[in-house]
Amino acid sequence: MNTIGQVIGKHRITLFWCLRGLKKAQREAVYTLFSFCRHIDTIIKSQMSTASKLDLLNAWKLELDNIYEKKVPATKIGRKIYKNCMRFKIQKEDFSRILEAALLDFPKPIQAPSNEVFEAYCEGFAIVPIYITLLILGIMNEPKMRLLAKNFGKALILTDILRNIKEDALRGHLYIQKEVLQKAEINTTDPMAAITDANIIHAREILAKQAAICFQKTYKLLFMKNGKVLRPLRFVFHTYKKYFDMMQSRGWEIMSPKPEIKKIDKIAIALNTIFDKY
Repeated sequence: MNTIGQVIGKHRITLFWCLRGLKKAQREAVYTLFSFCRHIDTIIKSQMSTASKLDLLNAWKLELDNIYEKKVPATKIGRKIYKNCMRFKIQKEDFSRILEAALLDFPKPIQAPSNEVFEAYCEGFAIVPIYITLLILGIMNEPKMRLLAKNFGKALILTDILRNIKEDALRGHLYIQKEVLQKAEINTTDPMAAITDANIIHAREILAKQAAICFQKTYKLLFMKNGKVLRPLRFVFHTYKKYFDMMQSRGWEIMSPKPEIKKIDKIAIALNTIFDKY
């Protein structure tokens, strides 16, 4: 499954142009947030030893202490967070949730998590980064930001689970909640056994219904106003909605190959987002 950091890395060129409409301070803060998320992803996905990864993640806990206690940050990204993000009153606990989510899937991969663990994973890797982005943009009140971030984050995570289900299983991951597997009458938490079970289509349909509702709620909030400021999030929305629609059209019984958006279509999404043609 992709995290926000990986999404940013994969679409960084098109996102760059969508970010150009922001004020300099906002743009630099969003860039910094994205850099932090990508950095955490890089640590988790690297070939370093488990001990080295844990050392780096724990070092980031200390770095957040430095930032919020107004000490000199030890890292380049830490100094950028202090310089670019603190003016937007981002709370330490929000950055901490991103680190906590990383530790949920490491060193042992997630396999059929409980709803509680799944929600914590979604919170750190999708909902919080979107909430922080909205905080930087400063165009919504707190309840609307929280509601949009929750639905948008869940839509992204669920789409990624559906899109990368086979790839994740081959790597030892199964992000479908235990409760969903049970509802679909799948009695295993082994990734490969679960995705080859005849009832996996029912589990995917359950997730698809949840994702469709989240996309619908996200659309209502994300396309209310201020199109120029919301371009980066609208680009991500349209990209993931296209992935979801491609899977829905071909049927949830089909898991591979996973859908890919052609480069020309990505450019079209970016241009339509920039010029508000949706």
